[in-house]
Amino acid sequence: MKAARHCVLFALLVVCPQVVACGDSAGDPNADAGTPPGGLTPEQAARVVARVGDETITLGDYASALDRMDPFDRLRYQTIEKRREFLKEMVDVELLALEAKRRGLDKRPEAQMATRQILRDALLDEAHKSLPTPTEIPVGEVKEYYEAHIQEYREPERRRVSAIVVNDEAKAKELIEAFQKDPTPLNWGKLFFDNSTTASAEQKNRVPLDLAGELGMVGPPDDPKGANAKVPEELRAAAYKIEKVGTVLGEVVTSGGSFYVVRLAGRTQAHERTFAEAEAQIRTVLLKKRIQELEAALEADLRKKYKVEIDEGALKEVSLGAASPEPPQLPAPTADETATPTSKPSAPPPASASAVPAPTAKPSATAKP
Repeated sequence: MKAARHCVLFALLVVCPQVVACGDSAGDPNADAGTPPGGLTPEQAARVVARVGDETITLGDYASALDRMDPFDRLRYQTIEKRREFLKEMVDVELLALEAKRRGLDKRPEAQMATRQILRDALLDEAHKSLPTPTEIPVGEVKEYYEAHIQEYREPERRRVSAIVVNDEAKAKELIEAFQKDPTPLNWGKLFFDNSTTASAEQKNRVPLDLAGELGMVGPPDDPKGANAKVPEELRAAAYKIEKVGTVLGEVVTSGGSFYVVRLAGRTQAHERTFAEAEAQIRTVLLKKRIQELEAALEADLRKKYKVEIDEGALKEVSLGAASPEPPQLPAPTADETATPTSKPSAPPPASASAVPAPTAKPSATAKP
């Protein structure tokens, strides 16, 4: 718990550059910090609103923290009282951060890892600013993608399959005849719950009769995307032989040693998504592709800029440890041990700090360049 708190705390230090350790490393002190946030002028952004020890919190720091918030969260800070409350939170962060540095917690591996992850995300966010928004991608490029992937936007007719499963072929034939004499949802549900090996009392109480024995949707047998793990291929093919929704195939279907009465429970018509229907999704796909290409190029460039050496053999030396064995069973107590003690037993020793598992760092969505 404490280690996790230190890790989060040091992550907050990166938000407050005046107390972050990496701010002491070599770099360009004159680097452009960008346009001041919150509509402030450079002079307003430099105004000190709080001092914590030798550190300061400027109005620019304050506005930046607000700017990083979710827009809905930011609405809570419209009043002066709430703004004072937020400034107090920033002061508290500074106090804890300064004390954490004084204690050397910023040197801990988990704190340094948190810093690297934040800096990585900051670099990627900065790189992403060069990309267009989805709406800025040229319409010609979007149409070109649509035409090149038109098959992905053609949906064939899909069918919903239901089935009664029995272990005897003759019984299956009887059930087909019984349903054809009374092809109603009520009769189908009765036949299913009275005969199917897949029926259960629980289903009978909660599943509508018309949906009894439903296995799900399937596409045509030649559609690679139309398979359904719950529907054997023999049933999938049989479903496309039935002409009318609500009726059954007039022959028994055999699969895996069982015999099926197959019913067409529903159908959706074939559909081709128009360019207008697919445009928004395509723009998202194209932007995602650009992000991947940009990050791959950035990583390749950094590998040229910084030497990378990897010792593959060393990885084999890492032992993750086996699963903890079952604790040994205590022997049954003897008559002496079950007797009432004459003195109060000593309290068990406190758990060792090493027994507390270290927190697991949350991975970021993007790979480290």
